[in-house]
Amino acid sequence: MGNLRGLSVFIFLTLVVFTTARPKSGPNQKCKSGPVDLVFLIDSSRSVRPHEFETMRKFLIDILNTLDIGLDTTRVGVVQYSSQVRSEFSLKTHSKLENMVKAINEIVPLAQGTMTGLAIRYLMNEAFSPGQGDRPKVPNVAVIVTDGRPQDRVAEVAAEARERGIEIYAVGVARADMTSLRAMASPPFEDHVFLVERFDLIYQFGLQFQDKLCGIDLCLESEHGCEHLCESSPGSYTCHCLPGYRLNADGKTCSAIDLCAEGKHNCQQICISSPGSFTCDCNQGYHLNDDKKTCSPIDLCAEGKHDCEQVCVNMGPGIFTCDCNKGYRLNEDEKTCSAIDLCAEGKHDCEQICISAPGVFTCDCNKGFKLNRDKRTCTNMDMCNTVKHGCDYQCVNTPGSYHCICPEGQLLQDDGKTCGTCKSANIDLVLLIDGSKSVRPQNFELVKKFVNQVVDSLDVSAHGTRVGLVQYSSRVRTEFPLNMYHTAEDIKAAVMKVDYMEKGTMTGLALKHMLEYSFSEAEGARPASRNIPRIGLVFTDGRSQDDISEYAKKAKEAGITMYAVGVGKAVEDELREIASDPVEKHFYYTTDFSAINTIADNLKLNVCPAESLREVEVKDPCACENLMEFQQATMNRLDQFTQKLASMAARLEQLENQLLSRK
Repeated sequence: MGNLRGLSVFIFLTLVVFTTARPKSGPNQKCKSGPVDLVFLIDSSRSVRPHEFETMRKFLIDILNTLDIGLDTTRVGVVQYSSQVRSEFSLKTHSKLENMVKAINEIVPLAQGTMTGLAIRYLMNEAFSPGQGDRPKVPNVAVIVTDGRPQDRVAEVAAEARERGIEIYAVGVARADMTSLRAMASPPFEDHVFLVERFDLIYQFGLQFQDKLCGIDLCLESEHGCEHLCESSPGSYTCHCLPGYRLNADGKTCSAIDLCAEGKHNCQQICISSPGSFTCDCNQGYHLNDDKKTCSPIDLCAEGKHDCEQVCVNMGPGIFTCDCNKGYRLNEDEKTCSAIDLCAEGKHDCEQICISAPGVFTCDCNKGFKLNRDKRTCTNMDMCNTVKHGCDYQCVNTPGSYHCICPEGQLLQDDGKTCGTCKSANIDLVLLIDGSKSVRPQNFELVKKFVNQVVDSLDVSAHGTRVGLVQYSSRVRTEFPLNMYHTAEDIKAAVMKVDYMEKGTMTGLALKHMLEYSFSEAEGARPASRNIPRIGLVFTDGRSQDDISEYAKKAKEAGITMYAVGVGKAVEDELREIASDPVEKHFYYTTDFSAINTIADNLKLNVCPAESLREVEVKDPCACENLMEFQQATMNRLDQFTQKLASMAARLEQLENQLLSRK
């Protein structure tokens, strides 16, 4: 490792000393360094000005003139970077100096950001790879020249490169950050980190290494008096100037070459001079073209350099004015826009309600009215009060029509107007069952049996009663719609195959789903014109995690008769809000799941009260089977009271413990 470090320092000295002690050209004057693979990583970000990049280009060429170039001696590659990385030529591309010089003169700067970390990773993974000409057991040396702070992380990738055996020299110019240079360079830093004030001084860091490269010379050992550069030759020296300067008559001092003042430029508008070079600029309202010489007018609108809220209008080089989109007008600040409200300004012809949008409007109607085809006038939609509806009990308005409903215990007959007993009526029934986590799997099986008890009490057929099932938790799932099964046996079999959902209790969402989808004709609900009663039954064991009020109300307003069945921690107020009037006949509750079969029995009585009463009248109270049925019902009721009493006792004990803890 000692020999490798010495060789790398030797290579670097070869790179930097040329401008302070430049031997006469010729093969015998080359400083021999031994085989080395050398890659220059040059910063071509937008902060590197054109004349500075030209200085760096000359610097690279002068360095190459000092090297012993060849496939078996020194191989050189050049990579430039900004926001991206581009290899100008690899280690294996050129074996002759003149080809390298030609390639360097053809480099076009990328002029973007400063992604030094990205460039070092390319250096490590691509530039020093066998495919790019890297030789085994030959030292890898990288020279990074940059003028700014990296815009990405360099410490980690530079450390990884050093661990792979790449010796890194970091040369910073002008705005370069010393902390970043030290993070990139190999140790010791005094041999690998260099920082100069500007590009035209990039050669000065070679002075301290001259005696290590080509031995003692008069430039170092005498008071030569050269203002810029001293060129050594055997037994003598010559003074030279930095690029952009010319040697004065005294042979030692230098004067800057002002190409702008001398008229040696081709700028269309403004020439900015720097020693020996120039850059072009443009007058206000113009920008420099890609040729870096001519100018074009600046369209501030196209470039987004304006503060118009909506529309920018180009008025000439560097000038713009603001305007607004259709339906808006320009404010007094001549930048922002305000919507034109035709409704507020009375510029409309709506009969009842005007709804404004910027520069336009639409009409609407009051409740009970419908907008006509002319989109301006309205028609009264309260059909119940404007036509002879013929409803036996009550008329309910619907958009553009109406339907009849019947009192509790009676159902609408086929004529859609008269009411009759439950025996002769058919229904569309949708059951919403709670599948939340609190129900638990074993109780969910009891819920399915409850559903099947209800199904057993119905006259199910395609033209008779139809049944649909919806399960809900944190989401809603239709297990089967009204038109899927047409026999009680098929429905019961499908119920027993329903999988338990778990998770939350979104009862409001389930009611919305039932109203918008389950009772739609697409899912088997018969048309409202046929006046088939629609019944919804909600089964839940806890408090809803969303609002139920809106869709419980809408369901009943839509003519759906709602039943609410609660178990355990179900909230009575919510159940009552769901249930249709009279609430007592549409609301059921029990403390645990084992007693829900009694609710199913009671529900049969409530759905068809007249039919059930007739069944009770013909029963013999002394018959053995009826005594057993009465005994079973009594035992079930006692069990319910016992469970409720135990629950109340546990609650009292909990309250007592809380009071004691407060004391």
